[in-house]
Amino acid sequence: MQDSMPNQEIELNPVDFITVGTVGPKGRRLFHLQAGDESQIVSLIIEKEQARALSEAIGEMLSDLDTRFPASEEHSFDIPLANMELRDPIEPVFRVSQMGLGYDEQRDMIVLVAQELLTSEEEEDVSPDEIEPSVVRLWCDRAQIRALGTRAQEVVQSGRPDPRLNGRLVFYWT
Repeated sequence: MQDSMPNQEIELNPVDFITVGTVGPKGRRLFHLQAGDESQIVSLIIEKEQARALSEAIGEMLSDLDTRFPASEEHSFDIPLANMELRDPIEPVFRVSQMGLGYDEQRDMIVLVAQELLTSEEEEDVSPDEIEPSVVRLWCDRAQIRALGTRAQEVVQSGRPDPRLNGRLVFYWT
């Protein structure tokens, strides 16, 4: 992970691409949220459960938006044809503690806001009053965020099967 300084603010408005992917073998995968524009690529480390929750939140938000603010036009993404793989370099800026979604009605754009998880090392260097976590804002159109939700769900489900569900309990040692 890059040495990140707390209190960075990065905004990609709008993103050219946004995706979720993993690095590593099944059972030890590291999940990444990644987005970019013509000038930079931003990679963030997220937990598997955060990817699952993001997918669900996107689905709920889009359902609500489609009801309350019907889109005048939405370009449809063909997920298998869209390049939803992680792009190099995969150099995470920080590990995410929490994410949120927002909507700009005038622009019909959705913002995904990710906040840094501060470690105890970072907290020791500075007084608690001075610590502000870094924040990344990623602005997407509806088609991009819909594709991200689908991709996140696919990536989460592509891991090793839950042994409780397939009837074959396997013990994993680390």
